[in-house]
Amino acid sequence: MLAQVIFYALAALTVGSAALVAFSRNIVYSTFALLGAFMGIVGIYILLAADFVAMVQLLVYVGGILVLTIFAVMLTAGIGDVKVSNRAVGTGPAMVVAGVAAIVMLYAVMRTQWHQATAYTPAPTTYAIGNAFLGDYVLPFEVASLVLLAALIGAIVISRHEVRE
Repeated sequence: MLAQVIFYALAALTVGSAALVAFSRNIVYSTFALLGAFMGIVGIYILLAADFVAMVQLLVYVGGILVLTIFAVMLTAGIGDVKVSNRAVGTGPAMVVAGVAAIVMLYAVMRTQWHQATAYTPAPTTYAIGNAFLGDYVLPFEVASLVLLAALIGAIVISRHEVRE
């Protein structure tokens, strides 16, 4: 019962924050509302006993991308100017489309015969994923790291190309 209450609270946080991101007229408020949406998703992953995915979500999206977005928004010149803010164009049609989508999803949820899954004891997955990365999948893991390193070096070369000229 408590898990269901926590799930619905996290779902409300996620959907409400996502709605604020989409419908806020101020880009700064949209960026901070995105934090709520990301944190709600992290909570849902934790409830699903997907601890590795939850921590990746927390580190990559909240810790990296969202902080970078907040810095980019805050350091942009003229952020207080009205022209930089999100425009309120198409709010009516967006609400109609969102309402129709909500009705279709509610109809699908109500008409589906849901089956109760058997209860299981959640176990940590991070240990098994780490052993797999350093065991059977060490070669693809290292190849992916080399590809990311090449992309990083390429980005540095491209960004420093203007400085040399």
